[in-house]
Amino acid sequence: MVDDRYSGFHFGLETEFLLVDSVSFRPLWYRDLTFGSLNSTLEAIPVDEFQCNGFKVEPPHRRASPYIVEGYHLPDPDMNPIDLLPKGVEIRTPICASIDECLESLKTLHARLQQALQHLGHQAVALSFHPTEVAFEGPQNKRRHDYWQWAMQAMLTYGPDVNISLPEKLAAGINLRDLNEKVNYYIPALTALTLASPLRQGELWSIRGRVGKSVRTYHRSVAAPAIEIHPDESLRLELKPFEMTHSLVDYRNYFLLWLGLLLDEQLKGRASDQTRVYDMGRVACEGINSDTVRERATEVLVRIPDALVSWGFDCGSLDVLRQRVETGRVPADDIIAIFQREKSVPATLRHLCGLH
Repeated sequence: MVDDRYSGFHFGLETEFLLVDSVSFRPLWYRDLTFGSLNSTLEAIPVDEFQCNGFKVEPPHRRASPYIVEGYHLPDPDMNPIDLLPKGVEIRTPICASIDECLESLKTLHARLQQALQHLGHQAVALSFHPTEVAFEGPQNKRRHDYWQWAMQAMLTYGPDVNISLPEKLAAGINLRDLNEKVNYYIPALTALTLASPLRQGELWSIRGRVGKSVRTYHRSVAAPAIEIHPDESLRLELKPFEMTHSLVDYRNYFLLWLGLLLDEQLKGRASDQTRVYDMGRVACEGINSDTVRERATEVLVRIPDALVSWGFDCGSLDVLRQRVETGRVPADDIIAIFQREKSVPATLRHLCGLH
């Protein structure tokens, strides 16, 4: 049962997964995958208990589903998508009335996806940047040049989109320009707590003599937005910079952090888009040790319980993030340690295929 105090909130997750060979754990890409085979497999997964009519159908997909093939759209001469080069698979949860319901949906959908992929000899892995590929070039599939350039970059990245819709009265009071500036100030520090893609071209990502924390954040922050606003969908507020994880606790915390930024009027930091891009680049390389990260992250983590308690949200799971601030150790450091022990990308990816 949904707590009446947060009646009117709605939650959704979109999570992109890298695919690997289920035996060797070799990472796969569009050269190994076909849209038709993947899509047919996804369409056969039972989803009758999920509300799917709210999902958009993006060609060449044929029906609304929690599962879609992610990748690069190939266009006809009029820029209409007619085929797709797969990079992986996305799970979209239905719109949920609570965080718990959303996470339970993700868990169920993920388990069914893994079972279905076994028939193709694949598994899904949570990693935010392709660990062996470094570049993609495709025919222009967007009329705007910058959109096309980002579409090619996105073939290498995988990430979660954290979606929240607020109760009508709260949504009416949101100043979208101010929200964007608030996110610009705090999101680099909060993203630092989630960094988890330190592999590039089959090795640990090395930049200026040190191992970096996130190839994905380094690449996407220049071109991709931190938030997207969907006013035609009950003001769906979509947060995009956090990294893929195989931890349901992390996903819970992603929602709590986004709620904190949306609801806490006492968070006074503001910054420009340009400052966010600069800060995200530093964070991608240095993690929590980047300038002011600990101060900004701590400010949010200290304030969130007071900001959210009156709405009925349980903030106990944030202790995981507080520990990361204190120790300086983020998920990327665990992946680095696994890679140093295992000595190969496939052996490392074996540790990233579950959801718990």
